[in-house]
Amino acid sequence: MEPMRIVLYSHDSVGLGHMRRNLALAHALSNQLPGLTGRPVTGILITGTALAPAFPAPDGWDWVLLPGVGKSPAGYLPRNLSMPMDDLVSMRARLLKAVLAGFRPHLVVVDRHATGVNRELESALRRSRSVGQVRVVLGLREVLDSPAVASAEWARIGGPRLVKALFDQIWVYGDPAVHDPVAAGEIPFSLRKLIRYTGYLAAGRPPGSGTSCMPGPYCLTTVGGGSDGHALARVAVAAPVPAGLGHLIVAGPQMPVEQLNDLRRQAGPGVKVVSAVDDLPYHLRHAAAVVSMGGYNTVCEIMSTTVPALIVPRTEAREEQRIRAESLAAAGYLEHQDIGTLTPEIFGGWLAARLGAAVDRRRAVLDGLIRVPQLAAELLQPLFRPKSSVPALDPKESASRVAV
Repeated sequence: MEPMRIVLYSHDSVGLGHMRRNLALAHALSNQLPGLTGRPVTGILITGTALAPAFPAPDGWDWVLLPGVGKSPAGYLPRNLSMPMDDLVSMRARLLKAVLAGFRPHLVVVDRHATGVNRELESALRRSRSVGQVRVVLGLREVLDSPAVASAEWARIGGPRLVKALFDQIWVYGDPAVHDPVAAGEIPFSLRKLIRYTGYLAAGRPPGSGTSCMPGPYCLTTVGGGSDGHALARVAVAAPVPAGLGHLIVAGPQMPVEQLNDLRRQAGPGVKVVSAVDDLPYHLRHAAAVVSMGGYNTVCEIMSTTVPALIVPRTEAREEQRIRAESLAAAGYLEHQDIGTLTPEIFGGWLAARLGAAVDRRRAVLDGLIRVPQLAAELLQPLFRPKSSVPALDPKESASRVAV
């Protein structure tokens, strides 16, 4: 039986968030689509970070690594190669076209940037749509940026008209009751009919080792990929911790070595600084309290627990993390604090005040990793004769997840 072929693309300039989100989707699609459609799944994860293959992909999936890009105040630039940016984009575009032409996917999901870096993906998507049966989806986290910045980004990729020409649906990985990016002005109103709200990609993330690197009770600080997390980690390493509690600081695999070594020099008794852990969700669930930056994936993992959480959002480059933290705090799911006003004493006082507490997050819509395979099956049904019908959501729930 012909398998369903899926491509998940992320451009990956800073951090690991785009790649980690697509990896969670790959596991969910691989596990659930065969039961929904009666067909096996095979797929390719396209990424721009060389760290990606260290993360296990599902059986039947493989990685394609693009030459990396980074960010500067002037925009994107080659991360490692000494060549003009235009030439790098041209090379990435040719690679993308070759992958899609050779693999002939039935479903392409593009993470966050509709046409990639400097529209590198546009030609490949147009060709795929012209020569084969393919469904193309734009996957968006629930917060993009301030309305002005988001509007400028939509304009740079060609605006709503291009999005409507290239994409069949837009999946927003969040709950509009917490933050509605259309009402906030982050997604053009004219695209609303393409939107399906999935809920947060929280519950059901792939399990890890299920073991802890801490010998006893602990609190946890995590700063995502770590490339911009040193300021929060330095406050954390100096914060007083309640007696009998250890402090695990996960600095992230992208934190520069000199910054990681600085943290380790500052760490006192009971404070453990590591660049990464085998199973971050396990460590989050078993922590007494969590302090974190506001990246989408880490926040989703926190939301699937009852652990008290303080979010200290990134304040440079984008407003995304601040908007996310404020929205979730307004819903009562966590707390937030600006890095400019956070001191070791405030940090330690928050930890002491939250010990033994539990946060009820049951009202949050956290089942995006179940909803996404259902949406994919519905989109792909016209391309295949399904083995059985796709389970439908309750009509009221389904209506609440479609932007009108």
